[in-house]
Amino acid sequence: MTDKEIIILNRDCTALLVPSGARIMLHVDTEVTITQSLGNSYTVAVYGNLARIDGKDADALGKTPTNPLDELPENATIEDQVWMQLKSVYDPEIPVNIVDLGLVYKCEIMPDLKDNTGFLVKIEMTLTAPGCGMGPVIATDAKQRILSIPSIKTVEIEIVFDPPWDQSMMSDVAKLELGML
Repeated sequence: MTDKEIIILNRDCTALLVPSGARIMLHVDTEVTITQSLGNSYTVAVYGNLARIDGKDADALGKTPTNPLDELPENATIEDQVWMQLKSVYDPEIPVNIVDLGLVYKCEIMPDLKDNTGFLVKIEMTLTAPGCGMGPVIATDAKQRILSIPSIKTVEIEIVFDPPWDQSMMSDVAKLELGML
């Protein structure tokens, strides 16, 4: 969503300031303006700042989160499910998912040897800027979304900076969305 929408919170909820990642409490009846609503997270303008509200608190905004896996056919592979979840993770300041931004360098899916019934996912990813305060938030969001796949038992995410990210790593879809094509 790119249209701005003014909402009055119907309950208290936590949010993360962008770009620092500092946790704040937003109280019932606070007026916020949704500036980005992608991947079941919401970037809102509040008190002159941007903040990110997680999908688990969507109801505070009067919203209902969706499950990206519902878009896949029933017989989708575990790899398709993992990549679909990764494509549902967004930087709160950029309206492009982390896959199309070129932030995911490596994604390995293998049987979890600790639990013969599930899978282990190892991801190497980067950030658009090394000092990004939202980096841990983005990585945790990716991890939680992948863990929501029933057959995934363990997710390990490593944030790396070699090679350094640059705009050439973005997909054409990302470049088009950002007006670079």
